[in-house]
Amino acid sequence: MVKLGVNIDHIATLRQARKAGFPEPIYAAGICESAGADGITVHLREDRRHIQDSDVVLLRKKLKIPLNLEMSVAEAIVKFALKIRPDEVCLVPEKREELTTEGGLDVFSQKERIKKVVSRLKSKGIVVSLFIDPDKKQVEAAKIVGADCVELHTGKYAECAKMKNIKMELKKIRQAAELAIELGLVLNAGHGLDYKNVKPIARLPNMNTLNIGFSIVAQAVFTGLYKAVKEMKELI
Repeated sequence: MVKLGVNIDHIATLRQARKAGFPEPIYAAGICESAGADGITVHLREDRRHIQDSDVVLLRKKLKIPLNLEMSVAEAIVKFALKIRPDEVCLVPEKREELTTEGGLDVFSQKERIKKVVSRLKSKGIVVSLFIDPDKKQVEAAKIVGADCVELHTGKYAECAKMKNIKMELKKIRQAAELAIELGLVLNAGHGLDYKNVKPIARLPNMNTLNIGFSIVAQAVFTGLYKAVKEMKELI
């Protein structure tokens, strides 16, 4: 069974828009948990545009399902993760000006730096994943730096409109997935996945977890969060 990690960043985005103190991510996490989510994902950005340090602390204390912390390799964020010790960390690239994460982490070009961060996190018992493009050299680099998992970036696939382009991107993802499994890495995927495009990714052999956020929160506006999570669980 493919697992569903629900990213609740945009619950915090809504809260921060008015600084009203609600809706609270911890409350959303509880609903996701009761609806069958297998994990909760949050991205603690350096600019704290949505998730705050206090959210991560509270989630770590209260969640009954695993907490996956997306984060950059910035030293202050790494130290925070080492203190909080989430169940899993996913290292991602981060730019202040971007609306959402654009592309995967370039592990290949900064192997030494990432290897040190991975080692520090694993020394505290934290499972480490790397958010990477479906590219052979990036998958191989993830293995070299000691990552436990890779999360394949499905953004390009999700943005395709023409069937030939969809098939081409799916082929890249499939090949990267096969290599990851061959190298002994746990296989996850995410970014841009929604209720219309998730099934082909969920069908990939040995897929472990799909991390999905925006489409679930957007659907929840109309159906409620519980039903939105249940519907995604049924699809995958």
